[in-house]
Amino acid sequence: MTITDTDLRHLRRCVDLAREALEDGDEPFGSVLVGADGTVLCEDRNRVKDGDHTRHPELALARWAAAHLSEADRAAATVYTSGEHCPMCAAAHGWVGLGRIVFATSTGQLTAWMHDAGVPPGRVAPLPVAVVAPGVTAEGPVETFAEEVRSMHRAAWEHAPVAADHPTDP
Repeated sequence: MTITDTDLRHLRRCVDLAREALEDGDEPFGSVLVGADGTVLCEDRNRVKDGDHTRHPELALARWAAAHLSEADRAAATVYTSGEHCPMCAAAHGWVGLGRIVFATSTGQLTAWMHDAGVPPGRVAPLPVAVVAPGVTAEGPVETFAEEVRSMHRAAWEHAPVAADHPTDP
């Protein structure tokens, strides 16, 4: 795995978007779609707090890419995210034909953090991208962001009356 300064810059934005989601009362996840030329094409953060638990940023980016990019441009794009895609988002990524995924924190990390915090498992199995979409290049975690992302999740769990509904989408 080779993580570049450019990757770190985009991951920083994802973590900032995750913090923005947390500050808005949502679960802390953020993602950025970057074209082959390095242009930020689209970005989003988690928006599940109102009950639609499919409003993950990775799914929003896949839908945006399907509507706005050619097949070749999708394949050449990179999705950066504060955490590894959940199975729903990994499947969407694969179906749409997006390229590389770079994630700050992994499904395994989030699952361990949840266990350590006494948070019950979510509604969906915590499967890594490689299991759901085996043809997709997925790189991470990037330890630079682990403690910051863990602390945001802990803050969300401490203020939430119920467990996170999609613990595999950091």
